[in-house]
Amino acid sequence: MYVSGVNGAIANNIVSYRNENGIFTSRRQLLKVPKLGPKAYEQCAGFLRIRNGKNPLDNTAVHPESYGIVETILKDQGIEAKSAENLKKLALERIELKRYVTDSVGEPTLRDILEELEKPGRDPRAQFTSAQFKEGINEITDLSEGMELEGIVTNVANFGAFVDVGVHQDGLVHVSQLANRFVSDPKEVVKVGQVVKVRVMEVDVKLKRIGLSIKAVAGASGAVTAGANQASTDRPSQPQPSSQRPKPRPGAKSQKSAAQAQPATKPASLEDLQRRFGKKS
Repeated sequence: MYVSGVNGAIANNIVSYRNENGIFTSRRQLLKVPKLGPKAYEQCAGFLRIRNGKNPLDNTAVHPESYGIVETILKDQGIEAKSAENLKKLALERIELKRYVTDSVGEPTLRDILEELEKPGRDPRAQFTSAQFKEGINEITDLSEGMELEGIVTNVANFGAFVDVGVHQDGLVHVSQLANRFVSDPKEVVKVGQVVKVRVMEVDVKLKRIGLSIKAVAGASGAVTAGANQASTDRPSQPQPSSQRPKPRPGAKSQKSAAQAQPATKPASLEDLQRRFGKKS
């Protein structure tokens, strides 16, 4: 996860400061971190949470610049911002937003603040899912063709996807093995971090190559064959109803019947040729 205003160097400095001085107890302490100045603090403060700190608002997505508004709302309702439990006492449905609108904070921002106060301290990160590696499969030598395993996608390239199945060597799912249909872009089918089920198709211990397949596990369910979307012109034409067939003109004969009516021509004999062209001397 990337945090606005925090690069690799600043992130390392935050960790170093915590290791040397103990856990953070307020967001304002971030300003003591080397290279994390006022501008970077303004960008990142709303994303960095301080758990069990002095101010419960430090464990919410409310930016420090808006603390004053929240404290005013709490005061109007007779609540002190001492703990997350106190924040839950807010009667949000009775708050008139228009009373707290300022030149710098409008109603949309106030709505976001109130939504955050509904669940103070919630973790904004999506639930992390990890692959369940098969027990006893720890090295590439433990693999064999036909095994079905669970793994996690570690990289996606134009030619396929790499999957970690727990053997310290990622296997390759070629683009042709991603789905039971034509795949032009592997990123449309899988993404980094996705948990997938694969079948081992090939193992080369010497070259440390592992060939995997996703479509082999999926089977034929939901498969889209190459010719499924072809136009109906590729199918055999159905016979037309008799009412739609072209009718012959009165008195006209079909070519087939006319040909059958003509007598077969008899080959000319030698005598006929001599009478026609004269006898050769």
